[in-house]
Formats: sequence, structure tokens, C-alpha cells
Amino acid sequence: MTSDVKWQEENTRYLASAVAAVRKRLQQYAQPEPSAIVTPEPVPSPEPKSMWRLFRTKQIASATSTSPSVGAAATAKQIAAPALPASAEETTRPPALVMLTQRLGLTPFERDLLVLCAALELDTGIAGLCARAQDGSRPYPTFALALTVLENPTWEALSPERPLRYWRLIEINQPSGQPLTTSALRADERIVNFLKGLNYLDDRLAPLVWQFENDEPYEAPESQKKTVDLIIAQLRQSPKERRLPVVQLLGHDAPTKDLVANAVAAELGLRVYRLQPSLLPQQPADLEAFARLWQRESMLLSAALYMEALQGEAETARLASVQLLLSRLNALVFLDAHEASPAFGPASLVVEVTKPTPAEQRAAWNSALGESAGGSPAALAGSFDLGLPSIREISRSALAANPEPGQMHEALWNGALAVSRPRLDTLAERLDAKASWGDIVLPPAETKLLRQIADQVGKRGTVYEDWGFREKTSRGLGISALFSGPSGSGKTMAAEVVANHLRLNLHRIDLSAVVSKYIGETEKNLRRLFDAAEDGGVVLFFDEADALFGKRSEVKDSHDRYANIEINYLLQRMEAYRGLAILATNMKSSLDSAFLRRLRFIVTFPFPGIAERKAIWQKVFPERMPAALLDFDRLARLTLTGGDIRNVAMNAAFLAAQSGSPLTMPMLLEAARTEFRKLERPINEAEFQWKGAA
Repeated sequence: MTSDVKWQEENTRYLASAVAAVRKRLQQYAQPEPSAIVTPEPVPSPEPKSMWRLFRTKQIASATSTSPSVGAAATAKQIAAPALPASAEETTRPPALVMLTQRLGLTPFERDLLVLCAALELDTGIAGLCARAQDGSRPYPTFALALTVLENPTWEALSPERPLRYWRLIEINQPSGQPLTTSALRADERIVNFLKGLNYLDDRLAPLVWQFENDEPYEAPESQKKTVDLIIAQLRQSPKERRLPVVQLLGHDAPTKDLVANAVAAELGLRVYRLQPSLLPQQPADLEAFARLWQRESMLLSAALYMEALQGEAETARLASVQLLLSRLNALVFLDAHEASPAFGPASLVVEVTKPTPAEQRAAWNSALGESAGGSPAALAGSFDLGLPSIREISRSALAANPEPGQMHEALWNGALAVSRPRLDTLAERLDAKASWGDIVLPPAETKLLRQIADQVGKRGTVYEDWGFREKTSRGLGISALFSGPSGSGKTMAAEVVANHLRLNLHRIDLSAVVSKYIGETEKNLRRLFDAAEDGGVVLFFDEADALFGKRSEVKDSHDRYANIEINYLLQRMEAYRGLAILATNMKSSLDSAFLRRLRFIVTFPFPGIAERKAIWQKVFPERMPAALLDFDRLARLTLTGGDIRNVAMNAAFLAAQSGSPLTMPMLLEAARTEFRKLERPINEAEFQWKGAA
């Protein structure tokens, strides 16, 4: 026989005996049925008892018959604090009625009154006994009946602050004008089922909260075990006479915070339910009802609440509702937050939740992939910063796809790219990096620097983790580079080449969306930008960076002060950012000198010389492009940058398509003349005349 079946049988026997005891008390005060009267002689009946006299004589006895921890004058608010278990292991389970009495602080009279109301649902004969005990007029329990027939009655049980009414254990049907003591009482359906051994989430809360499902057991890495142990230690040290603190989980990785919250709850023997702030009732009365029902569920179900993060202006408007709810609860509540908020009281517990370290991520990849790991874990941990849920899901999907031999790393890398792709649609533009090393033309020194940048990004795991450089410093672990040169000299193409070589997403930052005239908004946008990119797998490309990274000015007014704050914040985030950030500018001299010192690479893109321009002309046309014999030496004499050359080639290709013939030199020179006019450069017509065979 399983422990659950055994407990159910014991619980049924205990509840049946409690109902039988209440039935016996009713029978003592019930009038005999008419069919049972066989003689007209008067039958001695119990001395009529005035309810007021019972109240006066028995309220003293009730105070001495309650449990030692619950006084007769205690309110439900005072006895509502749940004691955190010493461990997740359950002791022997008492019957449900005993658990409810202890957890909600019922006196013996309140317990028996609840049993009386529940007995109406469990015993078909109770209604008749209630009617006969109340002159045949009321076939249901009332406070008047309970005060008359039950032992140790107390008037305080009628108070809205006592558990029966505060925790909505009973429902009162009180028509207008009818006294409270003679109104019908009914046990709450959830409570009746709990007494029967059915413990489930109240159906009034079920549409608003849902249990966190964790298919796999959570094995926290060492760095997160410390966080879990810290939270548990702080909770257990919290004074019992105070409310449990709200646990603010800081960080931008929600799945990792989910797992930390579940690990804490599992250690304390609790189950976690999630709540979106947008689902909270807005009316104060409805919110109060929600708070009481959840507080009740937290004690009956041994549950904790996980409040999802407030996002956007609409969610921020619900901050008052969240504050009011948390002020009513004395239960374990986890609050998902991006940064600490003083709105939830000074006693709240603020904990920073970070992802596993790169070494722990590598171990997680190895564990999830098993024999299929190969060299992928080191490469993935070096380029991506993912939590355990993401690592497990990517590995599971790649293994399920059963790729061809040698294609496992490709499948894993594509999965990591898809998961880590930042949501930067409003702040950045994703560029499809197609350019390769063979497409870009630069002097040997600059090409060597670009390859060095790519090599450092690819070998971060070896240097930072295997060789221990991460243990020496926590800042400057990212790689930042400045691409400086005139417009069209190849800065954007170079960023594409590096991103394509590393197989990372490339996002060009839209400075018009980042920089705001409103104080503090620029920092918020930058925070969103860098937080979204922290998962790795992305190259941030700040085009025209001088608009954002300009020199700090002398403080003459408040605008200068806040402008400098923006630059300082930007410098700090750039230094702490662990990915690759590339900045492009046409005016290197306008950048802040302190910022330049913090850059690891500065690549200067010169105006291309004749040799470079010839190489660009030779590479600019696709192989399938139909073209006549072209004079690349003649084209190289045109003083154009790489970007200008691409524009000329594209316009000439459309001229060829319109004429229906292969591309010719006159078409190219005509397109070049148009480009010179666009750039407002002086035109020597002799340079654009073609005297050779077309």
C-alpha cells in the first residue's frame, strides 16, 4: 500500500469521526421527530440555553482550550505567517483537518463549526438534524446553532478578522435585514475538498496563475548554488514576527531566474506558481479577495508566487496593484526585476542572478551532448552566453534532428544563433553579412588587424578560461574596435567580413532611435541594447559613432552634465560588454580621448590608391554578369572609394540590362560621370570619353 493511499484512508477515518462527533452534538439538541412520539406525557428535555448565556459562561473556557500558539483574541492576520520548513523532506502527514487547523490558526470551536458546515455536504442527515435543532425552520448550519450545540463557543468566531471569515472558509448567505447569527452558513467548496484529501489550486485563481513546469530536475552549477543557498539562508533568518521579504531577482535572463526560484522552492518544499502583473484585478475589493485567496493557497498548497517582470508603460502603470498585493501577502514571493526597486520596501531581499560561468556552460554543453560533443562545447561557450535551459533545448533539438556526420556543430551553432538573436528591432538593424575576405580590398597592415580581431573573438575561451585571464579581471573581457576612414572606404564591409567569418549576427545600431533629448532615456535605450546583446552571438556595429561617442564637454549647464553622464555610462558598458563591438566614424578626431584609450583595436581605412581601386573593380562584378572586355587600369584612375565603385557598377549593370547587351566601358563611364555629379566633384569630360572599341 502506497503512502498516499494509506494517508487517504486515515484521513477519511479521521474526518468521519469528526463529522460523527458533530452529528452527536446535534442529536442532543434536536427535537424528536413526530413519528417518534408515542406518549402524550411530557418528556424531559435539555435545559433551554440562551445563546447570550452561553457566550458569557463559555468564552473563558474557550480561551483555555485553544492551541498554545493561538489565543482566542488573535486575528487571522496575526496567525497567517507560514513557517518555512527546515528542509524539503516532509514529516508524517497529519489529517487534512489537523493541517488546516494548524496552518490557519483555528480554535477548537472554529474547527468544529467548519466541520459542521462541511458535514452538510458529507452527511445527508445533517440538514434534518439542523432543522430539528432550530425549530424545524432552518435545515442548515447557522452561527446561532453553532453557539448553542458546539463546545467552547466564542463570539469572536463571528468576527471578519477571525480565520473562518477572513480566509473565506465559510460562505454566509445573509439576505437584507436578516441577522448574521441566523443566516445560512456553507463551507467553501475548495475547503470541503481539502478536508476530503483533494488538494488543488482554487479554481478562482486557476485562470490567473499557473504552475511552473520543469520537466528535468534542476542541477544548479556552483555559481548558482551559491545564489540559491544565499536566498534560503536569508529567508530562514527572517524574524517570524515579520513578513517574509519579497525576493527581487535581478538580471535580464528570465529562464535562469526561473530555475533559481524553483531551486529555492524545491529546497523549502514549495511549488512555484507564475503570475503576470497584467492579470491582476484592478478594483481594490477584487485585489483584496485575490490576496486572501492566494495567501490561503500558499498555506494549503505550500506554494510560492513568481511575479513576472513589469515591462513597458502599460505594465508600469500596474505597479500600484503589485505593491498593494505584496503588502497584503505574507508568503514567499519572487519578483522578476531588471534592476532593484525600493517600491517593495526596505526589507526586500535583492539578489543578482547571473548565468553560469563560461566554464560551467562548457560543462553543461558536454553533459547535454554526451558523445556527440566533440569540440563544440568550447566554441559555443566562447561565443555565446546562454543559460542552462537554452543549452538543454538547443542540444535536444540538434540531437533529435540527427544531422549528417560532421554537421552536428553546424546544427548546434545555428540553434545558438537563433536563441541568442537579440530583439533589437527598434534600436538596431540586422545586416545580412555576406561579404568574405575575398571581397574586401585593404592594405596588408589593415587586413592583418581585421584578421587579428576575428582570431581574438574565436580564441576567447582559450585565453579567458583555459589560461585564467578571467580570474584576473572582470572588465575589459570584450573586444572593441574602431574603424576610422572616409565614407565608402569599406568600414561596413569590413564589419560584415568579420561577422561572416565568425558566423555571428551583425546588428547596426540606429543612433536616431538610441539618442533621446529626454534626460535619462538615452541610458535606458543603451541598457536595453547591451542587455539584449549579452547572450552573445552578435556583433554590435555603431555606424557614425562620433554622434554618440563624442568628446565630453565642459559642464556649463545641466544639459552638458547629462550629456557627459550618457558618455560615461556608454564607456562603462562598452568596457563591461563581453562581445565584439565595432565603431565606425568618419571623424576620429571628434571622439573622446578617454574612449579611444579603452579600445583594443583601431583600424584606419585609407582612401584607396590606384592598385586598391583596380582590385576593387575586378571584384565588384558577379561571375554571372555578362560583360565585354573592360579596361580596369582606366577605371582605377577614377578617384572613387570602394562604396562609390559599387554604386557605379550597380548603375552600369542596370544600363546594360535596359539595353539588353553585355556591360561595356561606355556604360561604366556614363555611370561614373553620374556618380561624380552626385558627389559634386569637378568633371573633366576627357576622363569619361571612351575611344576604344565598345
